[in-house]
This record gives sequence, structure tokens and C-alpha cells, in this order.
Amino acid sequence: MFILMLVVFVIGYTAIAFEHTLKVDKAASALLIGTITWAIYVIGAVDILPYSPYFQDYMAANPDGTAIDFIVHHEILHHLAEIAQILFFLLGAMTIVELIDSHEGFAVITDRINTGNRIKLLWIISILTFFFSAALDNLTTSIVMVALLRKLIKEKEERWFFGGMVILAANAGGAWSPIGDVTTIMLWIGGQVTAANIITNLFIPSLVCMLVPLIYLSFTKRGEVVRALGRMDPEHMKNPTTAFERNLVFTVGVCGLLFVPVFKTVIHLPPFMGMTLSLGVLWVLTEVLHRKKNQEDKTALSVIGVLKKVDVSTVYFFLGILLAVASLQSAGHLGIMATFLDDKLGNIYAIDMVIGALSAIVDNVPLVAGAMGMYELGPLVPGKSYPVDHKFWEFLAYCAGTGGSMLIIGSAAGVAVMGMEKIDFIWYMKKISLLAVMGYLAGAITYIFMF
Repeated sequence: MFILMLVVFVIGYTAIAFEHTLKVDKAASALLIGTITWAIYVIGAVDILPYSPYFQDYMAANPDGTAIDFIVHHEILHHLAEIAQILFFLLGAMTIVELIDSHEGFAVITDRINTGNRIKLLWIISILTFFFSAALDNLTTSIVMVALLRKLIKEKEERWFFGGMVILAANAGGAWSPIGDVTTIMLWIGGQVTAANIITNLFIPSLVCMLVPLIYLSFTKRGEVVRALGRMDPEHMKNPTTAFERNLVFTVGVCGLLFVPVFKTVIHLPPFMGMTLSLGVLWVLTEVLHRKKNQEDKTALSVIGVLKKVDVSTVYFFLGILLAVASLQSAGHLGIMATFLDDKLGNIYAIDMVIGALSAIVDNVPLVAGAMGMYELGPLVPGKSYPVDHKFWEFLAYCAGTGGSMLIIGSAAGVAVMGMEKIDFIWYMKKISLLAVMGYLAGAITYIFMF
């Protein structure tokens, strides 16, 4: 049963990779493996639990209980709390972006980007994404930038390519900020790194990670892009919003997104609560702003109306993937892998780089959580411990944050862009993965030489 869980995960992962060939939406495959792996865990609990890092907790909490009760009430509900936070965060961010879009708010930026030159546009989009993801986070920034790309670029495959570069830049930008990526947030809150050190020591490697692919493309990618025809969707052209409404909703929406990390830092509540607060404020604002309009126009410009445009399949995809990875974490697969890496590699830089590469396949959150448990809490590798701001933690933040770019489902930013633009997994491997590897290795080498 322990091996069967891994087999099901690999089969499901393959189905996601070849969704266009199989003509089965990736969300369906993700939901299946997310559910089936947990079902196998429950059925084979007696055989699987001894491999689990939580086996001692199970024995202490359930001396006379059943394994199934422990798995359901402790493991699944524990992971569900973490997964729900990500899903509500994603749903809130997507709704805010769609609301800004319905008011044509992104024209504030697109009107100022007049170039059609492919290279210039790549540099502008990548640099904006890099710094936005540090101030917001890579997931929210990716959602915002995809909405911008839809206003700037007409052709689908061209937009896919720019979307791939958004993923690279968003993950690079998130790696050097304590609030830019979920893994850096974990390490920052866990006390492994401090904000000042992570910014100071990872900014240059992260910048190199973004610049190397851009420099390469500057010599290989020439020509002009086909700009989107007009800045308004047809349904908006019938009842356009005023300049005041457009600018107000854009300003409040972007400030609401920027407010999320501030809210978390000051109030110490999870990020999704800051996102729902921002959405609530924007919801009330738009209701008041359009209260005198007829019902049809008001609905099109309200949260109720834009919710119909939110890609719910992306949320289901997240749910399935995160459930599947959580099952492997609970069953002990990831812990075994972490111990294997330490035994075979030993060198902290090599371990971090392998973890970064693996984060392209398996979600970086449980990988980083496993590393934190190994080297801080010490249940897997007794005697190993690294102090605050040790190079292991800093380099781990870089590798886990940027390594996921090598495959499109290796990061939250990649999954969001994939869901919104329906980017093909194999296409991404052919067109973007090599660029991501170039940037990842260049940034890693830069860090190693710096320290």
C-alpha cells in the first residue's frame, strides 16, 4: 500500500502532464489522485503508519483507538486547514483581479506600455513582475500579470511564452522577500531566517536568476508582438466605466493586494484573511459606486457578476494536487526522501539544489517543511541543527523558491498561470523549462561564489 500511493501519484502526475493528449482536464486528474492516495492510506493504515513521521503522535494519542480515526481527525483535517488557506487566498486574489479587469482598471498600466517590440516587452513585464512579487507575493503577482498580458498580447502562444517568463520572474522575485513566497514566509515565521538577511543575501542571486534567461532571449528572440485589438472587451464597450470609476477600483484593488502582507505582519492572522478583508472592502465600494445604475450594468461591474468569470477549475486543481502531496507527506514518503538526500549528498549546497529541483515535481511547501523538521526539530536526522540565518536556510529559500519554475506545476505561480491561460504542460517543458534551469543554476552559482 505504501508503494501503491506513490504509483497512483506518478500515474496522476503523468495524466496532468498529458492532459491535452488524453483530453482530460488536469483538475479532474488532480482531484482523483488527491482522493485515491488518501483512500489507500486509510485502507492500508496498519502497514503505512510505521513509515509516517507522525507515528509516535498516533501511538500517544490513540493507545486504544483506530488508525482510521487518527488519519481522518488528525492528518486530513490538519492538512485541510492549510490547504483551505491557500484556496481562499487564491479565490480572493482572482476575484479582485477580475473586478479590476471588469472596470478596465489595468488600462492604467497598459496605456503606458506602448512598445510592440518583443524583447523590450519581455524586459518590462519581467522587471515589473520581479519587484511586484517581492512586495505582494508570487501567486498574486502572477494572477495580476496574466490579466495584464491579456490586454497587451493577442496571440495565444505568444501570451503563453510571456506567461512562462512571468512565472520565472515571479518566483525569482518572491525568493528574496520574506513575504514573497510561501516557503520564505515559512522560514521567516519559523525563525530560520531574518527579513534583513534574506533580502540582503538573496537579492543578487534572485536577480541573476531572472536576468540570465532575459539576456539569452535578447539574442535569440526578435520581432514584434501582435498587440491586443483595443483595450476593452466587447461587453465592456457597450457600458464603459468612467475614468474615475476605473482609476478608483484599480487603486483600491492594488492597495488591497499590497495590504495583505502588511495585515499579516501587523495582526498576525493568516494571509487569506487579509485577502478576504480587501475583497470585502472592494465589494462594498463597487456596490455603493454603481448603486444608481440599472441592474444589468450593476451586476456586470459587481463581485456577483465577476465571480462567473473566476476559473473555479484552477481552485479544484490546487485542491487535488495539495491533497495528494499532503498524503505523501503524512504517509512518510517525503521524510524518507529527505533522509536519503542527507545520507547520499551530505553537502548543504547539494542538498538544497536537489530540493529545489524536486520542488519542480513536488510542491515546495512540504519539501521545505521536511527540511525544517530534519535540521531544526531533528526527528529525522538526529543531531543536525543549523542556527538562524545559516547559509543552509538562505540557500534553501532561494532553491525552493526558484526551482519550481522548471516545471509549470512546480510552483503556485505556475499553477495559477497554467489554470488561467490553459498552458500545455509539454509546451512549457519545451519552451520555458531550459530557460528556468539556466536561471536557477546561474543564481545558485552566484550565491555559492558570494558566500
